[in-house]
Amino acid sequence: MPSDPNHVLEFPGGYTRSVGPVIGRFLSELRDANLVGVRTRAGKVLFPPLEYDPDTGDAVTEEFVPVGPAGTVTTWSWVARPRREHPLDRPFAWALIRPDGADTALLHALDLGVFEEGAAPPRFLKTGMRVRPKWRADRTGAIGDIACFQPEVTMINAPGRLEYRLKGGRALDRFLEGISEGRILGHRCDVCEQVIVPMKGLCPRDGVPTTEEVELPHTGTVTTFAVNNLPDPRAPEVPFVSAYILLDGAGLTMLSLVAGIPADQVRMGMRVKAAWKPREEWGRTMANIRWFEPIDEPDVPFDAIKDYL
Repeated sequence: MPSDPNHVLEFPGGYTRSVGPVIGRFLSELRDANLVGVRTRAGKVLFPPLEYDPDTGDAVTEEFVPVGPAGTVTTWSWVARPRREHPLDRPFAWALIRPDGADTALLHALDLGVFEEGAAPPRFLKTGMRVRPKWRADRTGAIGDIACFQPEVTMINAPGRLEYRLKGGRALDRFLEGISEGRILGHRCDVCEQVIVPMKGLCPRDGVPTTEEVELPHTGTVTTFAVNNLPDPRAPEVPFVSAYILLDGAGLTMLSLVAGIPADQVRMGMRVKAAWKPREEWGRTMANIRWFEPIDEPDVPFDAIKDYL
């Protein structure tokens, strides 16, 4: 007896069979890059077509119904280590895919991109995913005419660039002039007497024009903040904190970064001071202030800042 445990079952000339009018129509449509199902007497559309209704055993009608080509994944199984006989040489999913307009599903390979062997299934692979067939260029009328299915395009990453000039008006122009000199200027409202910074030329509370300039100190209080985990060219590191700062003497908060302290130690009521870039780097821009840093002063009680959140 041979010691080789491997066995081979082979039809050297190929296995030939007739396919009949139902399966034959299905395969002919595949050759033309079309998907069709067949309607049962109960009104269901079977895909792939069968000669008999699996629920009743009745012969199907002669009504062929175009379906797809897009479809929905009804269930799937991930293949992390493809074998030689698999349709793809990289990790993929076997999926049951129900084309639009059909009531049953087709088992086929679902290609989700290039993954290393042994990779876990991607997070976006899920039941309900929308997919479309990828057709082979040379089709012969076989299920292999569909090379695989691929996800529908649901997201793109397109480079974008917009160049523009911003003319801020007299109030903002004057505010930026002050920033270029290392000064933080605001406008006092004649009605509520609050100081608006950055100056806007009007009071957002009372809607009246403002003209009285007030120079504010470079110290303030964190009223509320957010910890950010996405990189930002302005931030020293990730995570970083963006916060609303109530400058001493101001009636409105201004948005800035907070640094010089771990992100998880930033807190409401924390006292901070503006950290300016070197004088030779100044321009007419708020970027002159890198961020605000903590100072050695007691925190401000919540009740004192609750109206500025």
